[in-house]
Amino acid sequence: MAGVEVVLPYLIEGAALIALAAGAAALWGKRAQTHAREAARAQDAAHAAALAQAQAHHTAQQEDAAREHESLAAQIESLRAELAQRRSVADALEAALASERAQRDDAMQHAARIASEASRLKLMSSTFERWHEQMISLMAQNNDMHKKNQELSSIVSHVLIVSLNASIEAARAGAAGRGFSIVAGEVRSLATRSQELSKSYRDSLNRNDLITAATFQDIQAGGKMIAATLASVEASTQQLHHQLEATRAGALA
Repeated sequence: MAGVEVVLPYLIEGAALIALAAGAAALWGKRAQTHAREAARAQDAAHAAALAQAQAHHTAQQEDAAREHESLAAQIESLRAELAQRRSVADALEAALASERAQRDDAMQHAARIASEASRLKLMSSTFERWHEQMISLMAQNNDMHKKNQELSSIVSHVLIVSLNASIEAARAGAAGRGFSIVAGEVRSLATRSQELSKSYRDSLNRNDLITAATFQDIQAGGKMIAATLASVEASTQQLHHQLEATRAGALA
């Protein structure tokens, strides 16, 4: 019993130490758990902050991407509008060029028609010149025929005078000059008819002179009109050709 009494205080002290150690261990465990929880909380907070930062960065990147997308869309829309405007301008230029080509072709055809008409006018002018020369020759022939008719009239008058003298001489001769009187009468009759024919011929020549003079004046006036028209047509043709050449040079430039 004495031995138990001796050992019992040591056992009690050991148990107290063990209990103290267990309490200390429990306290340390609680503190460790607290520290672990605080560390976990701190780590969670750090993770949450990092996640929030990452989300903020991602949101900022999305916003930047959205702004870039909007800017790019605006640029694309601007390029589309500019392309449409250029296409419209190109279509307008092409239409203007087509219209100009059509006008140039029409002008070329018009110039060709004018040149053809000018050629015809030249031929008509040559014809009028030939008529002019022929009318001058005809008037000269009429003057020559007037002179010859005057000579014929003078001869007929002289024959009439001779026939009258012959008739007078035949009358003086009496019966012996009867045959000569008949011949003189026939000569006088022929001379009278020739005189009438010469007068008619002179009247015809006078009328022919009037017609020839009027025709000659008309031919001269027509020739002058054709010459003036031809000069105007040639000037218009040259001016049209110059305009076409200038237009072609401008189109090539």
